[in-house]
Amino acid sequence: MAEAVTYLSPAPTGCYVDCTLGLGGHTAALLDAGAGRVIGIDRDRDALAIARERLAGYGDRVVYVHADYRDLPRVAREAGRDEVDGVLVDLGVSSMQLDEPGRGFSFRQDGPLDMRMNRADGPTLEEKLAAVDATTLANVIYEFGEERKSRRVARAIVEARDAGALTGTAALASVVRRAAGGGTWQRLDPATRTFQALRIWTNRELEGLEAFLESAVQLVARGGRVVVIAFHSLEDRVVKHTFRRLGAQDDGTVRVVTRRPVMPSDEEADRNPRARSARMRVVERVA
Repeated sequence: MAEAVTYLSPAPTGCYVDCTLGLGGHTAALLDAGAGRVIGIDRDRDALAIARERLAGYGDRVVYVHADYRDLPRVAREAGRDEVDGVLVDLGVSSMQLDEPGRGFSFRQDGPLDMRMNRADGPTLEEKLAAVDATTLANVIYEFGEERKSRRVARAIVEARDAGALTGTAALASVVRRAAGGGTWQRLDPATRTFQALRIWTNRELEGLEAFLESAVQLVARGGRVVVIAFHSLEDRVVKHTFRRLGAQDDGTVRVVTRRPVMPSDEEADRNPRARSARMRVVERVA
């Protein structure tokens, strides 16, 4: 969202952290708006390589770090920063990951059952599915995907696994669609919720999110802001409640800037349909 840069109000003397560098779009916008330096973090080495090439013209104003955004305190410490002037995190999956079949995120194109944002770390989706039982899988699909037919979908996935039919994401999507019901006429593909749940499960996306938000607020200097962009209700709920709790502390050191989530403009949504579900929330360390 373009508003993210506006809320951070980058200054030439300031240092900012883009916790999800991706292809470098937000970092470029911060630097163009006057940010002195940006520490760009990403757990995807492929994304870091592309961002490094795209942002080469900014020289040493960008520091590239291969890490999980939840490692923010360590990254800042190793960069010699006791505090920074702003933190930005975009919790969505990058377009590069979604569009590349080989990453295994898409249910519209066939690819391996991988889904890892960091391909150097952790088990693949295939490995996790190989070891899970139907009850546990149903709980994952219901909790992380809010899929009402989670039990039916989980049973179908386990049966297909045991029959050796889960050969890739296309086969998995077909199994899910048959179990969840509905047709191609629906606005939301029947596989959407289950694939979201499996991605969150594979990458442990909700684990440590609250602790990360607390550490980000602690890291920003007085007057600095933390901007979070979430793309599904589960993440946004954690962000909302954490920010409200921090803003309600007796010491009054944290102010919730956005009482309601900031939504993308119609123009931005038309230009980038994937941004339609974005929700942005902002807090500030009180000066």
